[in-house]
Amino acid sequence: MRRVLLGFIALVALVHPALADDGSDARAAIGGQLEAFRADDGARAYAFAAPNIQRLFPSPEIFLSMVAHTYPAVHRAGNVTFGALKAEGSGLRQEVYLSDAKGQSWIASYTLERQPDGSLKITGCQMRKGNDIGA
Repeated sequence: MRRVLLGFIALVALVHPALADDGSDARAAIGGQLEAFRADDGARAYAFAAPNIQRLFPSPEIFLSMVAHTYPAVHRAGNVTFGALKAEGSGLRQEVYLSDAKGQSWIASYTLERQPDGSLKITGCQMRKGNDIGA
């Protein structure tokens, strides 16, 4: 029975290789970008952004400045926990629970898409406050 199950998993991974890698790739892209933001490494953070984001913000410096001013909770994210990953259109949506410098909880809802080179890049992020008492 175990061999049959392992064979089935291998077959699914061959037929749908993205299914096997989406979760770890999404966590790697988002986690890598959050680490780069904490280090103020604009070039590294920018590398995780999809072409649509790079067209809107044509340099790593402009991108980093926008994130620092518009998404301070992402710029200096603390207590990062990955939630549900869902297929959405031609891409994915990854919920990330985090806190800002003041301890307020936030939910960052990231969209990601597979690129022609096979990498998974961040195409957007929407923020909403968490359910902190008194927030």
